[in-house]
Amino acid sequence: MGLTEWAYSLSESLLSDPLPRRWEHSLGVAKRARSLRPILGDDAELLEAAAVLHDIGYSPAIATTGFHPLDGARFLRAQEGADERVVRLVAHHSCALLEAKERGLEAELGSEFDLERADLVDALLYCDMTTTPDGTQTTPAERLDEIVQRYGPDTIVGRFIQRAAPEIHAASGRIEGRLAKVSGSDQPM
Repeated sequence: MGLTEWAYSLSESLLSDPLPRRWEHSLGVAKRARSLRPILGDDAELLEAAAVLHDIGYSPAIATTGFHPLDGARFLRAQEGADERVVRLVAHHSCALLEAKERGLEAELGSEFDLERADLVDALLYCDMTTTPDGTQTTPAERLDEIVQRYGPDTIVGRFIQRAAPEIHAASGRIEGRLAKVSGSDQPM
């Protein structure tokens, strides 16, 4: 079984029944990852696998700390023996260190899981922050607004996402710039 086939199967087994909307979101994030193939090269499969797995830590079957990036990454490492790069991307997806700080888990996350390459961290953040909870495409600004509305501005998630907004917009801009260069290179001179 290949990396992405395994990742889809595992994510579906953990999310589709208990959290169908989270499963739809994960499928949408993975679809978005596939759209980045032109800029990912040999890392396209890796990113798609991390994209479909990024929210497995929400699954009641594996949630232990209540912080889904940490729970998901720990499960992938300890129970699945997953590719370490996938584990690191799941652990640090979408500015997870900022949320970990808000939850008092920054030292745990930072000491247990190294950061993956910045361009891949940007790519996964972009995929997550341009996908609605139902798996459809959106803009980072609309996604940030949706998150604040859903959780509330004064909650852990609300505070974290507002602090993360500048980096989310910056990472999205970096990815969109890379995509524009690739699509522009296909244009005749």
